[in-house]
Amino acid sequence: MTAPRIDAHQHFWQLSNPWTDWPTASEGVIYRDYGPGDLEPLIKPSGIDKTILVQAAPAFEETLDLIKLAAATPFVAGVVGWIDFETPPKALKSLEALTETSVFKGVRPMLQSIDDTEWILRDAFRPIFKKLEQDNLSFDALVQPRHLPVVRLLADRYPDLNIIIDHCAKPDIAGNDLSGWSADMAKCAERENIVCKISGLLTEASQGAGLEDIAPVFDHCLNAFQPERLLWGSDWPVVNLNGNYAYWHDLANKLTAPLSSNAQASIMGGTAERIYHL
Repeated sequence: MTAPRIDAHQHFWQLSNPWTDWPTASEGVIYRDYGPGDLEPLIKPSGIDKTILVQAAPAFEETLDLIKLAAATPFVAGVVGWIDFETPPKALKSLEALTETSVFKGVRPMLQSIDDTEWILRDAFRPIFKKLEQDNLSFDALVQPRHLPVVRLLADRYPDLNIIIDHCAKPDIAGNDLSGWSADMAKCAERENIVCKISGLLTEASQGAGLEDIAPVFDHCLNAFQPERLLWGSDWPVVNLNGNYAYWHDLANKLTAPLSSNAQASIMGGTAERIYHL
């Protein structure tokens, strides 16, 4: 049986929703509504079977809305949502409600927007992480390079938690400054419960970036994590800031072309299928 091809990271948003505070007009091309009808014509030519729909706003109401959208959208296989970590009892109650639907696959606090790099290590959050472990839910780490030592500590503290580093932790591709990032990513890869999402890289690169710009990041992550712990995502529609869906998908195919068919299948679907329990 052929493994499904899965886009492990995409978004929908509607600007009129009260929780949509990003994108703003300054984001230009992506400052508009995006829904299933916009994405379906893009995934079909790329041979994508299923997607993972990821939160874009720090609002539980958005997560509930995304779950409704997923239920009405055959190609959406899972939702990664948001809960309020700052109020652990409320967060646990939210998790109880969300786990009643099989499409809910995990959570993503927006760590990149929090000044305190070690915020996620607070002892008050332990019951939340234990619940995530207990229910086989994933933790998408929306992080920057400064967070990688923290992600490693989180993996040690919760060894049964599936941790997914989004966007390869947003390395400074445009500035060609990868040394500290590469060392910390290699250390994260030593933890078997951490995987890496090959997504969001074009938006960290200079305008018009191509294969030669992205390859060093991909190659490092491949060597560190191996194909079985890498998963590809489009980060659509954010990818439109420096490219488009077809262009990024084509780059992914070129990056993985030298690999075996099994390795390609892992990166382009198999890892996502396993990690998100699809």
